[in-house]
Amino acid sequence: DVAYLRSVLPSTTDDAFFDYLATLDASEVTVTAIPEGSVVFPRVPFLQVKGPLLVVQLLETTLLCLVNYASLVATNAARFRLLAGPDMKLMEMGLRRAQGPDGALSASKYSYIGGFDCTSNILAGKLYGIPVRGTIAHSFVMSFRDVGCANSTFPWQDLPPRDGGDPVDLADLAVSWLQRVCDLLQTPPGKANQGELAAFVSYAVTFPCDFQGLLDTYCVRRSGLPNFCAVALALHQLGYQAIGVRLDSGDLAQQSKEIREVFRACGAHFQVPWFGTIPIAVSNDISEQSLEEFRRKGSEIDMIGIGTNLVTCPLQPSLGCVYKLVEVNGSPCLKLTEDEEKMTIPGMKAIYRLYDATGHPFMDLMALEEEPSPSAGQELGIHVLGQLGETTKVIPSTVEPLHRTYFRDGQVCEPLPSLPEVRTHAQVSLNLLSPAHRRLHEPKPYPVAVTERLHQLFLELRQGS
Repeated sequence: DVAYLRSVLPSTTDDAFFDYLATLDASEVTVTAIPEGSVVFPRVPFLQVKGPLLVVQLLETTLLCLVNYASLVATNAARFRLLAGPDMKLMEMGLRRAQGPDGALSASKYSYIGGFDCTSNILAGKLYGIPVRGTIAHSFVMSFRDVGCANSTFPWQDLPPRDGGDPVDLADLAVSWLQRVCDLLQTPPGKANQGELAAFVSYAVTFPCDFQGLLDTYCVRRSGLPNFCAVALALHQLGYQAIGVRLDSGDLAQQSKEIREVFRACGAHFQVPWFGTIPIAVSNDISEQSLEEFRRKGSEIDMIGIGTNLVTCPLQPSLGCVYKLVEVNGSPCLKLTEDEEKMTIPGMKAIYRLYDATGHPFMDLMALEEEPSPSAGQELGIHVLGQLGETTKVIPSTVEPLHRTYFRDGQVCEPLPSLPEVRTHAQVSLNLLSPAHRRLHEPKPYPVAVTERLHQLFLELRQGS
C-alpha cells in the first residue's frame, strides 16, 4: 500500500511521510456510537471518533461507506415493515437489481435488520445466518410440455407415501385429482396447461414436504390454480402438505382473495381442513404504494417478496451522513455556513433520549461531554435546532444515554450484538416511537435540541469567527 502511494503522490513528497504511514495503527483511537439498530434523527451524531487527527481523517471515507448504504437500506426496510404490519411475512429478493454483489449482500443483511423475515440470497444466508426462502421460476414451469412426457432432463419418479408403503405415480394421481378440482371449479380440464402440471408434479416429487406453486405462468384461474390444487391434493392423499403459492402479476390483492375462496372450497369439499389456510405469497415490483393498496383493498396475502424498490431505495437513493471535525486538541471548532442546518455543533458531545410519561421518546438532547447528565424529573432549559434563539423548558420522565464506547486503545471493548439481536433492537426502537412520529405520511417532526451550555459555546464560536 505504501509503495502504491509513493507511485501516485508527487515525487517531492517527503520520505518521512511514507515512513510514518507504515507505522499507522488504531491504538489511540476511541469510537463511541449509538447501538446498531437504533432509530436516529437528523443532526444527531450517532458515531464519534477520537484519536490522532491524521488517523481519524483517514477513517472518514471507510466509516461513511460502511454506514450510509447500510442505514439507508435498513430504514427503507423498516418503512416496508411499518406499512405491512407485524404479522405479514416479508422476503427480500433484490439480488438481481442490487448495486453489484457487495451491494446485494449489504441489502440482504440490512433489510433483515430493518424487519424483513428472510432473503432469497443464499450467500447472505450462509454468511449471516439469515433465513433463506425461494419459489419456483417461470422458466422452470415453461421448460415442461406434457405431463406424460418423461425425458432425460426431468425424469418422472414415483413418490412413496409419507408414512411408508409402495411408491405411487404422482403424475397419474394428480391427473385424476385435476378432473375432480375442475368439476368443483366448473372449469374445463383441457384448459389447464399440461406442461405446468408436469412442472408442479416434478417439483412435488423432488420436494414433497415443501411443495409450492407459481400460479401465473399461464392463466391463474383456468390453469395455475387447478393444477396446483390437483398436485397439492394428490400429495395430501400420500400424507404430505403443500406450503404455499406465489403470484407475480395482475391485481395481486383481488387475485389473493379469489384464490383463498378456491382453497376454502377445496378444503371443505374434499374434507382437507388445512387447505383453506395455504399461504399466498406475492411479488412483482412491490412498492410502498403497493402495500398501501393491499391494505386499502383488503387481501388474503400472507407473504410479500420485495426486490427493486427495497434494495435500490428509489424514494431516496442515497443517505447524506457526514463526518465533521468538532474538536482539535481539546478546543471545540465550528464549521460556519449561511445555512444553519449545515452548521456543525461544536465539541465532543453526550447524547440523551428524553422520554415522556407514556414511554415514548419526545426529544434527543446534545450536551457537552463534560456536562452532568440530565435526570428524570429535572426541568431542563434547552434550545431546539432550527429554533436556537428560543429557550424551551422540558421535564423528561426518563433519560437514556445513547452513546456507548465500542472501541478503545485499538481494541473492541464491548461485546457486539448478533444480527438477530440487532434486528430485535431495531423493532423495539421503532415501536417505542409515538404514532405521530412513526407514521410515514406527514409525520410530526421529532425535535433535536442542545443544552444551554452547548448553545452558549455555539454562539461564542460563531461570533468569534
